[in-house]
Amino acid sequence: MISGDSIVALSSGRLPAGVAVVRISGPQSRFVVEMIAGSMVKNRVAAYRKFKAPDGSVLDSGLVVFFAGPSSFTGEDIAEFHVHGGRAVVAKMLETIAGFDGVRHAEPGEFTRRAFLNGKVDLVETEALADLVNAETEAQRRFAVQNAEGAQSQLYLGWRRQLIHARAMIEAEIDFADEDDVPGSVAETVWSDVRAMVDEIERHVQGFRAAEIIRDGFEVVILGAPNAGKSSLFNALARREAAIVTEEPGTTRDLLEVVLDLEGMRVRVTDTAGLRETPGRIEAIGIERARSKAGTADLLLVLEDMVDPVPIGAIPADVPSLRIGTKADLLQDKSPATRYDAVISTRDGAGLAELLAEIGHRAAAQIGQAGDILPSRLRHVELLNETKRFLLAAGTEDERGQELRAEELRLAADRLGRIVGAVDVEEMLDVIFSQFCIGK
Repeated sequence: MISGDSIVALSSGRLPAGVAVVRISGPQSRFVVEMIAGSMVKNRVAAYRKFKAPDGSVLDSGLVVFFAGPSSFTGEDIAEFHVHGGRAVVAKMLETIAGFDGVRHAEPGEFTRRAFLNGKVDLVETEALADLVNAETEAQRRFAVQNAEGAQSQLYLGWRRQLIHARAMIEAEIDFADEDDVPGSVAETVWSDVRAMVDEIERHVQGFRAAEIIRDGFEVVILGAPNAGKSSLFNALARREAAIVTEEPGTTRDLLEVVLDLEGMRVRVTDTAGLRETPGRIEAIGIERARSKAGTADLLLVLEDMVDPVPIGAIPADVPSLRIGTKADLLQDKSPATRYDAVISTRDGAGLAELLAEIGHRAAAQIGQAGDILPSRLRHVELLNETKRFLLAAGTEDERGQELRAEELRLAADRLGRIVGAVDVEEMLDVIFSQFCIGK
């Protein structure tokens, strides 16, 4: 599908910058290049030109590249103008290009949407491109690249092809049972394969938590009594004064968060209110939030002042935790208690590197447990669960005939098709492509 109009947008980063890329896609791309660059350029060969407006005034000078469709990102003719990255230069280029008939400013994600509609990428690859644009850590980049290259799509399309074949075999046995070239008892083999696919889907869905950790971060929550050194540790990890530190109990009353990059993994650390039995009314709200946050964490850092230990009561038993002894610099010649998993001092930095290494190890273990190909979106999980439900119904032997069980296979294959966009998914497109920046 080639659009009737052309779209233009800034496709590079925040301005000002050394170089800015202004991209146009659509049938007017060639005409715009000829008008602004003075003449047409060779396909896929960068050319240095002076860029001029229709009235002859000079806009800038730089590189122009033309990509003829359908061998382009969107499947349409695309042109890119590499100009100086000043705000005024880019604004004038956009204004000039959008002034040509049939050219308008692009909407968020419209370049990628055209690529999808022209069959250049499927929905899963589209979402992976959004992840790649937003990737902040090495783990996020690797995960996005793998999916953008089609690993996840190939898995879902492979399952879908198996179901289409299984349904065809079932219907062939129904309609042509007397024919010599239709093998008998094919249904038994089909339903065995269906049960095996249910198990594969279940294992795949279990990996969604690992995908969430890659994309959103490994959740670490700091707990402890007032003055246990929580905010001091938080500031040391953040490498800035992110939390107020005083000797007055109850200073921290709300949740404070900092994002770390530990060996290429995104880790979110949350500082919480000190836990104690008789807080004030406002402080009690902070304590309740702390306990609630602890229940959803991937790892708890339970801090205790080794000089003046104060119990904090029960912590969530189903959340992994590390017991941390703080203020090691004040112990003098005393040996720390053996009940601690780590001993630290935020004053001289003792134990902090080892603690960070352990947090990174725990995060990597969580990601590594689920395998390589993971469902990267909640909508994938929902559609996979629907697929599993239809497969379980299809594999159940009851009074229903083979025709109805074959229909359950069709519905299961339809749900897998919806994940990658192989069937009608118009209602999802606006939501998916609105996540993109304007020039993508």
